[in-house]
Amino acid sequence: MKTSFFKTRVQSSPATLTAVFSLLLLWFFSLIQVPAALAAENSEWLPGLLEKEQLTVVVTDSGLGGLSVVADLSEKLAGQGGFRQVDLVFVNALFREHGGYNALQSREEQLAVFSRALETMAARFDPDLILIACNTLSVLAPDTAFVAGSGVPVVGIVEAGVEQIAQRLRADPKARNIMFATRTTVDEGSHLDGLRRLGIGQEQFLAQACPQLTMYIEQGFDAMDTELLIDAYVDEALSMMGEPSGPLTVSFNCTHFGYSLPLWRLAFESRGVAVDAFLDPNTKMADFLLTDDRQRRYPSTEVTVKVVSMPPIQPAAIDSIGRWLDGASPATAAALRHYQRVEDLFEWRSLVREPGS
Repeated sequence: MKTSFFKTRVQSSPATLTAVFSLLLLWFFSLIQVPAALAAENSEWLPGLLEKEQLTVVVTDSGLGGLSVVADLSEKLAGQGGFRQVDLVFVNALFREHGGYNALQSREEQLAVFSRALETMAARFDPDLILIACNTLSVLAPDTAFVAGSGVPVVGIVEAGVEQIAQRLRADPKARNIMFATRTTVDEGSHLDGLRRLGIGQEQFLAQACPQLTMYIEQGFDAMDTELLIDAYVDEALSMMGEPSGPLTVSFNCTHFGYSLPLWRLAFESRGVAVDAFLDPNTKMADFLLTDDRQRRYPSTEVTVKVVSMPPIQPAAIDSIGRWLDGASPATAAALRHYQRVEDLFEWRSLVREPGS
């Protein structure tokens, strides 16, 4: 079942009929120009999900950034006692070792491959919930055949990121946010469109693309090369923004970027730029599972973590991300180091046309 929810806020004012009609037209076109975010809040399936004793949650990403979502969720669930048992399965949605979704020749191919990946995750792991811990794949998901026709709840990370940014920008019209993301996420424009729907002006928001940074972080989240690249992207963003006149927040809207938080802090501090807060939706996207009224239903929650990948995960990536996970969730770190490779996890070759073919 495709889930799509929008919140609109109408305030009484002496607006003319023409102004109201124009506003409605702008709102309508903003909805049809971008895919709807997959949200959990107020979803019809959520109450039943929260009543379960045992839960299987698949978390997926095109790479290892989403493991930080697994780490955060595993630690929170274990300490809350809302379920008797939760099995977390992280599935690397990459379908080949070199060249991922952005290397495919069309959006249609991206949709077909990711839909096949989701179908396989549902059939193989029988999840109660799928979390898409990837901004790029979250934008694709609403248009996949799987989301359109499946009864498995699917929640993306874009909605959480948009709301997190909006909360910081609503209170002060002088507040500014710099969003760091992949080139694909910036070009899609879903975060900017989501902020517009929530009444946030474009002048408060700057999107900075960071090509290749995910690869560098996976190879060494605290390495010198990663530091230099982050420094360059921060310099570029600040050059475009100019001197902020109000509080400045920075948001990481690629799931990898939060791994290198100390390097981001250093890049801003070295320029004498104060950052009010670094925002990371990775730590918020699954909080709907942690409601106060269901705490301590059980003395404790047994949490298991499994990592599955079709292409091999490079030793350098296991070392880099594993070291970060050691401090956040030892169980997730162990699962990464003992990941399960399933070479035929899903068939994708018939869905794509290779260059030159």
